[in-house]
Amino acid sequence: MTLDGRVARGERTRTAVLDAAVALATEAGLHGLSLAQLADTLGVSKSGLFAHWRSKEALQLATVDRAVEQWQERIVAPALRAPRGVRRIWALHEARIDFYAAGVLPGGCFFANTEFEYNARPGPVRDRLAEAFGQWTAFLDRLVHEAVALGELPADVDVQQLAYEIDALGISAAMRSRLLDPDTAYRHARQGLLNRLRALCPDPTLLPEGLS
Repeated sequence: MTLDGRVARGERTRTAVLDAAVALATEAGLHGLSLAQLADTLGVSKSGLFAHWRSKEALQLATVDRAVEQWQERIVAPALRAPRGVRRIWALHEARIDFYAAGVLPGGCFFANTEFEYNARPGPVRDRLAEAFGQWTAFLDRLVHEAVALGELPADVDVQQLAYEIDALGISAAMRSRLLDPDTAYRHARQGLLNRLRALCPDPTLLPEGLS
């Protein structure tokens, strides 16, 4: 029991440190994230962090993995509680915008920021980001395919195109909300997808009539 308790506390501490790393990366950039910088931010010793991550790159990779976990917890998991089809697509988009609007991460969307930061930086960190983005794209494709299979989207809909548009609206909301009025950016992102889905869905009553 004592060993299990220590392991659980160690995992909680590790998760808390990586949460701080994700937040810091949204403000200062993932490329500049280091053990020394994170130690200064948390007020702990660098040697304590070095026991978990033996290099800057190891910390960066772990930070990407933790950002993926956050995305799963805060965006994907809530959406999966909605019925399959257009309601799940809409729930996913809503959860994403809600996550941004809640200001969980001080510098905005981790993935929107790091994908721009690393698009010309080859190496393991870029590869890990590309892998995460590929998994997200495949997930969007799957949700659209499910809606088509249920008859809630037309059989001839371009699945990859629609998935692209869904993600593009989210990315635009993430970026515009940092420079312009966030409420307007989030409202446009929501309305844009709602209009698109209601125009495609044979039963538009499955979706909200409008935004409150």
